[in-house]
Amino acid sequence: MTRPLVPLQVGPAPNAASDFLRSVLPTWLADPLGMAAMFLVAFLVIYVVGRLAILPLVDRVLQARDLDEHARTPLRRVASIVILFAAVAIAFGAAGLGNFLTAIATIGAAATLAIGFAMQDVLKNFVAGVFIYTDKPFRIGDWIEWDGNAGIVEDISLRVSRVRTFDNELLTVPNSQLTDGVIKNPVAKDKLRLKFVFGIGYDDDIDGATEIILEEARNHPEIMDDPEPSVRLTELADSYVGLQSRIWIAQPSRADWVRTRAEYVQSVKERFDEAGIEIPYPQRDLSGGVELAGPVTTADVEAAGDD
Repeated sequence: MTRPLVPLQVGPAPNAASDFLRSVLPTWLADPLGMAAMFLVAFLVIYVVGRLAILPLVDRVLQARDLDEHARTPLRRVASIVILFAAVAIAFGAAGLGNFLTAIATIGAAATLAIGFAMQDVLKNFVAGVFIYTDKPFRIGDWIEWDGNAGIVEDISLRVSRVRTFDNELLTVPNSQLTDGVIKNPVAKDKLRLKFVFGIGYDDDIDGATEIILEEARNHPEIMDDPEPSVRLTELADSYVGLQSRIWIAQPSRADWVRTRAEYVQSVKERFDEAGIEIPYPQRDLSGGVELAGPVTTADVEAAGDD
């Protein structure tokens, strides 16, 4: 016995609203209006019920976990987005526009693409944060410098790092800024070399000044003996001879670096004063004359003074 052939239906599946509208409207108009009406009704019902029932439940769960408002707000937004996607997906199925899972997959793919474009910077900073954790270019408590900024690292998260400047300002820095450029970490090793140029006059004793610089370095308790301090003549400037001192300090920090250098430079300056070695300042010699068009009288001088 041969079964009768069932005609293949192409297009959206009919729904109750479409069947009702076909009794009063042409089919070509009844079907789109019926699908739109079913989609709208199903969407509003699911969305309103979801917000009235699910969001309060989410709030109670978050409060039970003792999360503060700063942490609860983004989680509530995520729950609202999930309710919206679910309402749209179910409305697709109720309107006969496609399978429920197919609708979710379609909307999810579109949402993923949109979120990916919107969160490019967030993802970039997240990946940079992972690299900071794995490569360890700096740690919490390190003194770092980058792009004209400097400070002490107070916190490292997967998106941003927080740096306290030496003026007690808190900088929240996207991690990508700390991985795309050059970061200077003076305290990454167990010792740090400091350099300072002392300027003396051309008539002063270079050997005597060098010995004073080395003696004060050896006498300072925070300056290391190994590597030993050194002095090199590095500049023959217009008004001074430059002697560059190179010293090392152990277990450096910003405070140690500033204090040690200040004490060392002050002690050298005082020894220079005792030895009669001057630290010269720039001098300029002005020469030339003024050509007068004629003899200057007393009246001309008085007139110039009045002006």
